[in-house]
Amino acid sequence: MSASSALNGAADSALPAAAETPRIVSRNRTLMLIGTMAAMAMYMLDTTIANVALPHMRASLGATQDTITWVLTSYVLASAVSLPLAGWLVDRLGIRTMMLASVLLFTIASMLCGIAQSLEQMVLFRMLQGLAGAFLSPLAQTITLDSSTEAERPRMMGIYTQGVMLGPITGPIIGGYLTDNFSWRWVFYVNLPVGILCFVLLMLYLPRTPTRKRRMDLTGWLLVAITVSAVQLILDRGLTLDWFASAEIVLYAVLALSAGWVAIFHLSGSAHPLFPPALFRDRNFTVGLAFMFLLGLVIMSVMALLPGLLQQIYGYTPLQAGMLMAPRGIGMLASITVFGPFMARIDARTLLAFGLLMMATSMWMMTGWSIEMPRGPIIAAGLLQGLGMSFTFMPINLISFVTLPPQYRTDATSLGNLLRNLGSSIGISAASVELARNMQVNHAEIGAHVTRTLVPFNLDQLTAYGTAGETGLHMVDGLVNQQAAMIAYINDFYAMTLACLIAIPLLFFVRTAKRAP
Repeated sequence: MSASSALNGAADSALPAAAETPRIVSRNRTLMLIGTMAAMAMYMLDTTIANVALPHMRASLGATQDTITWVLTSYVLASAVSLPLAGWLVDRLGIRTMMLASVLLFTIASMLCGIAQSLEQMVLFRMLQGLAGAFLSPLAQTITLDSSTEAERPRMMGIYTQGVMLGPITGPIIGGYLTDNFSWRWVFYVNLPVGILCFVLLMLYLPRTPTRKRRMDLTGWLLVAITVSAVQLILDRGLTLDWFASAEIVLYAVLALSAGWVAIFHLSGSAHPLFPPALFRDRNFTVGLAFMFLLGLVIMSVMALLPGLLQQIYGYTPLQAGMLMAPRGIGMLASITVFGPFMARIDARTLLAFGLLMMATSMWMMTGWSIEMPRGPIIAAGLLQGLGMSFTFMPINLISFVTLPPQYRTDATSLGNLLRNLGSSIGISAASVELARNMQVNHAEIGAHVTRTLVPFNLDQLTAYGTAGETGLHMVDGLVNQQAAMIAYINDFYAMTLACLIAIPLLFFVRTAKRAP
């Protein structure tokens, strides 16, 4: 179902204006929502489009296996740091001004990423891109909900979710195609036409919304930003600096603990806290935040690990790797399209438990992968994972927002995206750190079992072989590296399986609520 036909269908089923008038009324809602969804999809696209290009970016920017992931974590971290400001900025400036500014700055930052000449420049520009794009997803969700009536919202949320899925589906494919046929820089240049189109549509059809004065809890925001940034720096720099043997890592840890401790007391006792206290008094929303964190941690970790596995272990090209990663998004989109209308009739807790079990099963399937393997198991695990994701996204939204008053919607969506981005950033860093550490440990253990009988030449007469002997040793070391890397990937998949299973008992804390009309 196309976006325009779906939106027109939603408009046809609207309640009479006398019954309910949406908070946002546009002279052409279809084009307004197309511009909104395209902007949000552009942001989601950039969370995955760069993944398949990482091996090429590493060589071009002079990065290592553990530092190249900063290209991903800097983007997600910058989004997480700026997200708490969404509610205050929308109240002070209005949705229209915020949306237009975010789209424009995101497009400019994308062009800067394309011309970056070093890892430091790339990380800086990706942070700018994350800061600019952080507001696109919560603002898009707010516009979608506020431009529809109560009866239309289930269908509108389905459309919004389909827009979110365009990133996981098209990101790896587009990124692989551009990297194969042009350059990795084009994964950022591609945002230029999309950004211009979004800006024009929103300029023409997104109306102004009322603004109001609201105090900004700058102290709370700074404390949260320091805590999140310090934790991320520990994960990004820890392996390189030998963790707490380095004074730099100890400093980051002290900053994270002290700022986090003060932030807890400040946010709970401030007269005008960063987030309304009513959000945390809602038990469903609080549990929903935990699931959002977990979902970001698991999904983005997998999306960050797979390109390296598919290209370096299995030898696929970037485009082939992107095609093999696409079934996750395809399975999710197909499941939401087919089963989405029926999900509202089933207890959200049951759906979420089922989705987590499916995701855990797909991760368990990935632990059985071997170095020499056809494409079938990769596609099957991806499809099953996509199906599991479809049964987690919508139930989490139902659990989190069904009991919240409408006035908290922008703050709630920004906080939810903050937790999801924080989980993504921590998950990517933790998975990369564990991957590098396990590769070193596995290499040492496997290398210790390489004996004379396993080497196809006489080690005592190695010098007699000349350069052929050195080539033979390099081949043996390459095989050991390959085996060590494969085991390290499998260990990460085991950890993700366990994370999905551990989260299921949290559903006992979710209370039942009356379903919305």
